[in-house]
Amino acid sequence: MTAAFVTSLLAEAEHTVVELPLPLLTYPAVALVLFVALAGVLWSYRDVANRHSAKAEAYAKAHGGGAAGGH
Repeated sequence: MTAAFVTSLLAEAEHTVVELPLPLLTYPAVALVLFVALAGVLWSYRDVANRHSAKAEAYAKAHGGGAAGGH
């Protein structure tokens, strides 16, 4: 009798369905766009250390450092 009572309570329990504010495929699309944007920012900083290699070499020469910056 207890099992039947629990089963009837569970059957009558109200199920709340929460709708997503956007379609399901929108979330991974937004994540992909953000990832690509951040990858673009990262890509823009490529080779920054070598842009001013003449300046770095002049500094190393003036301060007694080697080609590796004195390390």
